[in-house]
Amino acid sequence: MPQQFDRSAEDLGNAIHFEHVNIQVPDQRLATLFYVTGLGLTRDPYLMVSDTNMWINAGRSQFHLPSGRPQVLRGHVGLVIEGREALLARLASVAKKLEGTAFAFAEHNDHVEAICPWGNRLRCYEPDAARFGRIALGIPYVEFDVPEGTTKAICAFYPEIMGMPASLRNGDGQVAAVKTGRDQHLLFRETDRPQGDYDGHHVQMYITDFSGPYRKLLARDLISREDNQYQYRFCDIVDLDSGRHLFTVEHEVRSATHPMFMRPMVNRNPAINNRNYAFGHDQSLWAMGPDQYEG
Repeated sequence: MPQQFDRSAEDLGNAIHFEHVNIQVPDQRLATLFYVTGLGLTRDPYLMVSDTNMWINAGRSQFHLPSGRPQVLRGHVGLVIEGREALLARLASVAKKLEGTAFAFAEHNDHVEAICPWGNRLRCYEPDAARFGRIALGIPYVEFDVPEGTTKAICAFYPEIMGMPASLRNGDGQVAAVKTGRDQHLLFRETDRPQGDYDGHHVQMYITDFSGPYRKLLARDLISREDNQYQYRFCDIVDLDSGRHLFTVEHEVRSATHPMFMRPMVNRNPAINNRNYAFGHDQSLWAMGPDQYEG
């Protein structure tokens, strides 16, 4: 009898790749110490190489760090990066130079929490196929803290307006999980903690049906910026029935025809230095190897 496959398990929806989180930083040197030296990520060598912006590669995703008033994401970013002990050693190595900032790090059962010099929180996980698919280095999710009673309506907004599948998860608080690519999600977790003011940070994803969501957002007066032929933005997530505001975060929405879609990214191996250099080991792999192929 032919093998039966669950074809729906491979459906992505309209979003096919989550690329970057954009957070302003006031000091490029301190940002380098945290993201490059401490976390072990890689500054993009081709784009944004001056002292006013910095793109940090994390597998096929990025952190964009333009200079400006510090921005703090209301929630945290999930990061898959191999080697907990090496990560802890790197973070410890920059602690002295980051004294007097919000920098901190701590071990937890399944992750290391690292806090940037301005208060942004990252949860750093070892690769785990059951949780993050084949990601060996990358950003599997961004989680936002949202007001109580909003996740059900958020779950309705994304499929209807953006064509992005969403589901409710229960556990440690109610969470709306929105699919933004293979093994990538935006998570919205309900909390009773007071909400800080939105400060302008943004997230970016690529979608295939580019004009359909645009028309729906435009009809509700939700388009916040027209960037170019390949890109637009919106900020507000609303209740589809009442129009009630639910949450604000800028979404940079790009078409799959965008010139930078799936641009190859350099990812260095942070274990390599001038004392232990070995040919062929300069780069880190962003996906699990063929021995772990799930097919």
